[in-house]
Amino acid sequence: MKRILIVDDEPHVIRILRLALENAGYQVDEAANGLQALDYLQDNCPDVMITDIDMPRMDGRELCMEIERTMPDRPFRIYVLTARAEEEHREWSARLDNLDFMEKPVSIRRMLAVL
Repeated sequence: MKRILIVDDEPHVIRILRLALENAGYQVDEAANGLQALDYLQDNCPDVMITDIDMPRMDGRELCMEIERTMPDRPFRIYVLTARAEEEHREWSARLDNLDFMEKPVSIRRMLAVL
């Protein structure tokens, strides 16, 4: 069973994604911000991480950069959720391996197709 980590500070987003992904047969774990995600990643390795950009304490960009710094050979793909894929996001993400964007509102059908 594929394990997915969802990182988002909005509980309703996590609920919607969790329901759709669990119904599709995935195991879903969650974190409310980048710091919680880093704590999770110390002891776990998901197959995929889906993260929002705008979050308190540590945002998705900082999370991705920290993962790249501390886990350069990470075996999992990262999908960044954003309402708009601004040029600034494309610039920092271009330096990271194994990362793609998914624009909000997220199409569950499209998400399941790429996972």
